[in-house]
Amino acid sequence: MTAHQNGSISTEISDFLLNCFVRSPSWQHWLSLPLSFLLLLALGTNTTLLITIWLESSLHEPMYYLLSLLSSLDTVICLTVIPKVLAIFWFDLRSISFFACFLQMFIMNSFFAMESCTFMVMAYDRYVAICHPLRYPSIVTNQFIAKAAIFISARSVFLTLPIPILSGSLHYCGRNVIENCICANMSVSRLSCNDITINRLYQFTAGWTLLGSDLFLIFLSYTFILRAVLRLKAQGAVAKALSTCGSHFILILFFSTVLLVFVFTLVVEKKMSSDVPVLLNILHHVIPPALNPIVYGVRTQEIKQGIQRLLKKEW
Repeated sequence: MTAHQNGSISTEISDFLLNCFVRSPSWQHWLSLPLSFLLLLALGTNTTLLITIWLESSLHEPMYYLLSLLSSLDTVICLTVIPKVLAIFWFDLRSISFFACFLQMFIMNSFFAMESCTFMVMAYDRYVAICHPLRYPSIVTNQFIAKAAIFISARSVFLTLPIPILSGSLHYCGRNVIENCICANMSVSRLSCNDITINRLYQFTAGWTLLGSDLFLIFLSYTFILRAVLRLKAQGAVAKALSTCGSHFILILFFSTVLLVFVFTLVVEKKMSSDVPVLLNILHHVIPPALNPIVYGVRTQEIKQGIQRLLKKEW
């Protein structure tokens, strides 16, 4: 028990309850089936992609190593959120321990940051491939990819680790019901008895520093790529060059929806049901992981051929 200065007595909480779609309970019924399908699709397609790249020696190149990293991040992000959401929908298992909640918060923030940085490195890879094709083998090497992976991990963990630390260090002495399906930072922090201004400011600063800088560099890379492509005069050269960037650009559009979710939530938070931003946040944890490997599998000839060769071996 904890006594406060105003004389009130409250109990320290040891776990939270995730309150999913209490204003729209019918959403749980119709949402569980597509979420289950998307989860299985994400796991199946990403596993297939990872196995194909691992077993096919022709795919042991920097571009496909980056794609493997992206696929691994997608899988972890999906598994961190969706199984718990489905457990709430199906079995009403709303309880989540203090530690598990902040661990989920850390993984979501750090792995989204890693994914954003991976897209930035992939954009640089395409920039070098198109704008400096003769120097590509000497610039984008396996050593470069290894260093990039270390940078991606270190930067993301270093800048996002304070988010769960700040939130976990708050004093939770009253309500323990999180009005969300996941342990989002602000949804959890609002339950504390402390002032959360620092938490708000750090999340805003870190989020826009990470995602903003990555998106700016991606935009800059594609500006140079587009300028170089428009200078190509050989027949079919423009279409071929744009085709090599098409899959990556589509994946960036999928991922950038996270910014739209944040902006949408802030702009219309008081004009609509609070369940809508929660729904959008959940979908963002499963739709890109499900669609990303499909986009690359369909649009990349080398991956399609690798999958076909593996299937023939199985048969």
